[in-house]
Amino acid sequence: MAKLYFHYSTMNAGKSTVLLQAAHNYRERGMETYLLTAQLDTRAGEGRIASRIGIGSAADTFAPGEDLFGKIAKRLAAGPVACVFIDESQFLEDAQVWQLARAVDDLGVPVMAYGLRVDFRGRLFPGSATLLALADEMREVRTICHCGKKATMVVRKDASGAVLRDGAQVQIGGNETYVSLCRRHWRKAVGDPDMG
Repeated sequence: MAKLYFHYSTMNAGKSTVLLQAAHNYRERGMETYLLTAQLDTRAGEGRIASRIGIGSAADTFAPGEDLFGKIAKRLAAGPVACVFIDESQFLEDAQVWQLARAVDDLGVPVMAYGLRVDFRGRLFPGSATLLALADEMREVRTICHCGKKATMVVRKDASGAVLRDGAQVQIGGNETYVSLCRRHWRKAVGDPDMG
């Protein structure tokens, strides 16, 4: 039975690596997959999912307002697909997550979404909030803070290394921009006045 999966974490946890490994496992067994990533994230090149450890794969892209149910149905009409993989799923719109759920329910194809849970301000991304509400299964991809505790938060830094507390929710970047921290160290980094 097909399901909607949400694999979530903070930055630098290896979500894209896990996605690419899972897609490879399907292909190695002769099963086709359909990979999608956010059109706005071009760090590895447009239409490419890449991991910081050096592996990558071509992918189709999704953009705001695009009908993902229709896109998946069109791909299925071209040939069988064992699983749909979505990278950068935090950038999905609420309606697009519902479209993915419809693809699972009505087209019978499993969908595995990988993305960030919260932004640098500690707020849910809209796509992640809807995935948390609709996913049949959720799995945390874990990474650690510099102190060794599980990292659940992320800070955004400017070019000089100063931690930012405000700004647009979406800013594409990697290790030069974002640092994953446990909640306590995130509170300290953003200057929480209640830190003891």
